[in-house]
Amino acid sequence: MCGIAGLFLYPEATADDLQSAVVQMSDEIRHRGPDTSGHFLDVPNGLALSHRRLAILETGEAGFQPMHSASGRYTIVYNGEIYNHVDLRRELANEASAPQWSGASDTETLLACIDAWGLEKAVDRICGMFAFAIWDRAEARLSLVRDRVGEKPLYYVPYRGGVAFSSQLKALIGLPGFARDLDRRAVASFVRFGYVPEPLAIFANVSKVPAGTVVEISAERRIAAPRPYWSLRDLAIASRQRGAVRNEPFETLSLDLENLLEKVVESQMISDVPIGAFLSGGIDSTLITLLMTRAAAGRTRTFSLGFDESRFDESHHAARIARHLGTAHTEIRVTERDALDFIPEIPLIYDEPFADPSQIPTVLLSRMARTDVTVALTGDGGDEIFGGYNRHVMAPQLWRLLSTLPHGWRRAIAPLAREVQIRGEGDRSVLRKVIDALGLPVTLIDKCARLGHTVAQARTLSDVHLGLESAFDDPGSVLVSPPSMATGFDIIAPHDDLSPRDVMLLVDTLRYLPGDILTKVDRAAMSTSLETRAPLLDRRVIEASWSLPSTARISGRIGKRILRDILKRHVPEALTDRPKQGFTIPIDQWLRGGLKDWGAAVLEPRALNDTGVFRADVINRLWEGHQLRRENHGLKLWHIAMFEAWYATYMRH
Repeated sequence: MCGIAGLFLYPEATADDLQSAVVQMSDEIRHRGPDTSGHFLDVPNGLALSHRRLAILETGEAGFQPMHSASGRYTIVYNGEIYNHVDLRRELANEASAPQWSGASDTETLLACIDAWGLEKAVDRICGMFAFAIWDRAEARLSLVRDRVGEKPLYYVPYRGGVAFSSQLKALIGLPGFARDLDRRAVASFVRFGYVPEPLAIFANVSKVPAGTVVEISAERRIAAPRPYWSLRDLAIASRQRGAVRNEPFETLSLDLENLLEKVVESQMISDVPIGAFLSGGIDSTLITLLMTRAAAGRTRTFSLGFDESRFDESHHAARIARHLGTAHTEIRVTERDALDFIPEIPLIYDEPFADPSQIPTVLLSRMARTDVTVALTGDGGDEIFGGYNRHVMAPQLWRLLSTLPHGWRRAIAPLAREVQIRGEGDRSVLRKVIDALGLPVTLIDKCARLGHTVAQARTLSDVHLGLESAFDDPGSVLVSPPSMATGFDIIAPHDDLSPRDVMLLVDTLRYLPGDILTKVDRAAMSTSLETRAPLLDRRVIEASWSLPSTARISGRIGKRILRDILKRHVPEALTDRPKQGFTIPIDQWLRGGLKDWGAAVLEPRALNDTGVFRADVINRLWEGHQLRRENHGLKLWHIAMFEAWYATYMRH
């Protein structure tokens, strides 16, 4: 895991210009690679490449970057891990000109693959998480490449007639002449989702390299449109063609997937530094930890967080599973005080506005883990790939029921849902006791108002899905200058072979996963120089998941059915069979408690007017309504507050 940066400018750029700029960029992402740094200049071509290294494999000089291919044609700066690189080395040994290896790094393997097969074929063959820039000296071409699902970040911006790129936005912001002009579409998208979805970035001229694509910059410094080398949508459609879905007994499918996951986890445990796992006690992290304990030579180290608020606290579940699996387990607890102390750091860690409240425990968990390990495996991706969110299970069923009602009747649901939410607060409420008795998600009450409003407004299941993802259904209602275009991002073109639930899974994998989940984990972990790996996002697992019949993923009210089946063979169901809760914090309560004074100051009308982005009168009504408990607006207010905190950090200089 590392950080990369670079420039490809016109040849009149001097060596001093290139050197000073690339060193400055590298310094901004030092946290991503504290072990070593390296730079490469090709002054006649206006090229500068920089690398910050967190040494995981081949920790000696043989792994240093920038690295040159054996042929001398290619130079690379690379961030990530290639999990099948040992297999690729075996394949390369059969080539007519087999490589003579200098070390055991996967970077050298990647370069050898590109040397032997070309960029496109090499990228198609690798399994891993990565973002890299590769310079083709023969063609005077720079290519920016990102992994299939967006585990590793990569930004780029037109700069001085060429291009500048980096792992994080902060390395670009400091470039001389960088224009800090907000992209209004990105602002509106952030207000809706709490993150800026790719390919947008918060600044107008900056773009993210979309997952699964290559962006080429020619010798003439023309920046080509992102070119996909892998398409999840195409994979999904192909899997739904006649005869493509596996038609075998469920037990066979389950055992085959377990064998695959075992191999994938083992391949992701390759490391020359200490390794552990995040263990929340849910299905995904428990399964990954189980498979790690099988492959580990000694006891697996696991880490979890707890909360003082009982209905958000799953640490006791994690502790019970750790005891059952025999891991060396560490736990810390997060309080409102911890959150308040940490808030000033959030903009510095995330670069762009980011408002998933679980960012706080994720950073604190990463810091705790980093004291003992340098690499941590996670269960990220299981919900998106195998259908684990409550919306995947419940939304299609709910929509089938409610879509038959007249629209006026559905509109009447919204105020009832708000009343349910308010009356259901508190551990002693009757409604809370009913929810607990029925085994329903403990966060269901918190989502009642949003669900009611969404159902009242929706015309299709896609509308329901978008509404459940959105803090604000109409971001323009709170913006001083709303964009002229919609910010829902209809990113999946319809196809007859895709079911509505298939589309939900694809949208969450293509938008929510890279925009929210992977951004949250990457920035949190790398802020403390911790590498995280997500076996459930390995391309081999994703491809296997789409070969399954839909009932293997979701059956009735059961999501992630096949993962649950694998787990129950090895872990008592009593330890894992509970409603999906999610890794979050009680933001509604905290904004009325320990975070109230901070929130009031950040969202004070004069402060909002000074920023000039949000309508202070609308935000003030939300704040007052929240404090008076007319409705829970905690997530909406958190979105606005996180933007204001980011703005104060990066725009007021």
